[in-house]
Amino acid sequence: MSRVGKQPINLPSGVSVVTKDAEVSVSGPKGTLSRPTLEGIKISQDGDKLVLTRKNDEALYRARHGLMRSLVDNMVTGVNDGFSKKLELSGVGYRVNLAGQELKMNLGFSHEVVYKLPEGITASVDQNTITVSGIDKQRVGQTAAEIRALKKPEPYKGKGIHYVGERILRKSGKSGKEK
Repeated sequence: MSRVGKQPINLPSGVSVVTKDAEVSVSGPKGTLSRPTLEGIKISQDGDKLVLTRKNDEALYRARHGLMRSLVDNMVTGVNDGFSKKLELSGVGYRVNLAGQELKMNLGFSHEVVYKLPEGITASVDQNTITVSGIDKQRVGQTAAEIRALKKPEPYKGKGIHYVGERILRKSGKSGKEK
């Protein structure tokens, strides 16, 4: 058995799961998510728990078993609690403002960079910290990665957009000695 796949998923109160044809839909207080199920994986509900089973022990189905369990668990967590990622701007003159569904950023370029948030993703700005949040873990992570890619942190002074708590490897510069 897959160590991940054999664990049951606990359903919090207010969250419902519907499996129809080859699709699983999860509804909760924050919204609804649906995703196609992988071939050979069966989802069954046992009270307030979800149990995923596979049709046989081939390597392909063992891998899909753990993957599908993680995807469904992330859907349940998303519609109940949601996900968020925090990004921080560091650099002289680097600023960000939220105007509706657009982030307007001064990142040291000659022009202002405008990033339009995708549907279902919200952002909040507190000084130079951007919090990206939503119910779909993949879309929150992808949006945060796209914002970070606008101005990656550089290795000499650490200027740019980075995740809160991210460690940036620094280079010593021309002289070759540590400061």
